[in-house]
Amino acid sequence: MLKPILNLRLKQQYQKMNKKLVALTIILTTGCTIEPSVKDSAPTHVPMDVMAVRDAIPKYEKRTRAGNPGEYKVLGKSYKVLANSYGYREKGLASWYGTKFHGRKTSNGEIYNMYAMTAAHKTLPIPSYVRVTNLNNHRSVVVRINDRGPFHGNRIIDLSYIAAVKLGIQQTGTGSVMVTAFEFGKPEKPENNKDQTAQKNTTAYIQLGAFGRLENAKKLQNKLIFEGIKNSRIQEDKMQATGLYKVQVGPLYSAQQAERASEKLASIGLVEIQLVSEQ
Repeated sequence: MLKPILNLRLKQQYQKMNKKLVALTIILTTGCTIEPSVKDSAPTHVPMDVMAVRDAIPKYEKRTRAGNPGEYKVLGKSYKVLANSYGYREKGLASWYGTKFHGRKTSNGEIYNMYAMTAAHKTLPIPSYVRVTNLNNHRSVVVRINDRGPFHGNRIIDLSYIAAVKLGIQQTGTGSVMVTAFEFGKPEKPENNKDQTAQKNTTAYIQLGAFGRLENAKKLQNKLIFEGIKNSRIQEDKMQATGLYKVQVGPLYSAQQAERASEKLASIGLVEIQLVSEQ
């Protein structure tokens, strides 16, 4: 009778220990910003012109397995990772992390570089891209989410050191910001040529803006032509009561085409983009 009781107790102890190990594993792999007791700091020497560092270029990237659990728990609080970044827009407090985590792994296994335009977020998919605007001085940057955090205080995003400098919040440590996600989906293309009708009728475009006046849409299109981007169009949305003129680049038939087009647009300062499809 004693042996079954001992086995039961050992089993219960093992289960408790296993739960603790799982929780510890989650904490260790959900980001580098969960050590509030260890003081972070800025680098003593910055080996570059900070304001010359380019923003991250929004593009389609496949969601990674690492860093994207359906749900995870850190410091006693549970978080659910969003299925996508569509429509995400939030106002709150931004912080930054620097030398303490420089060279360490982020949640998706990449190496954190405090001089790269990246950030940590608790629930946005990894990777994803967001525009962060400092509500006090109206500076804005585009960063790539590749880490989890911040897990202390009421902060909504943890910026790399360089992104914080460009926004002007590195001195105060935090700043009031607006975080807006880029809506970038994967263009769908038929996997085979059997369905010719679907291939002809499904197309994707990168939309750069929508204007109430046709002349404003033409100005943007002329800029595209001047920069060597000739595959653009102005699409009139007649569903709007006053009419809306949308400037779009395409058609695009693959993620690779969308990536190349977005990089070209970003190089001429056009990063507020949205991928749209039509039947």
